[in-house]
Amino acid sequence: MSNQSLASVLARLKLLTGSDTDVQLARALEVSPQTLSSWKVRDSIPYSLCVSIARKHECTLDWLLMGETQNPSPAQTEDGWENDVLERLRSLSSADRQAIFLHIEDKHRIQRLEQQLHALAQRAPGQA
Repeated sequence: MSNQSLASVLARLKLLTGSDTDVQLARALEVSPQTLSSWKVRDSIPYSLCVSIARKHECTLDWLLMGETQNPSPAQTEDGWENDVLERLRSLSSADRQAIFLHIEDKHRIQRLEQQLHALAQRAPGQA
């Protein structure tokens, strides 16, 4: 495995586990930061770990190891996206979840205002 591809695999592992740093990733993978560092030095990651993570996060090994997708994972399907979002939300800190909640409230408020504006524009006489 080249350093570039190992870095890509680690980036996808961070994405799956919601990790921002190597320390967070090591914790999510239940290995020590030294173990993660040794994988980088050896330019290798245990295949069995990749299989386990792919199963846990319902993604393909093609995507995890090579970044390729042939079939959508359950998280990418119409039925699976909600579970994927919930799992990702649960992995965030309380402050991050609150920030996302406030963003959602803002988005809903903007949508309501847009609907009201559209309704007013429809009722305005002489408007095209």
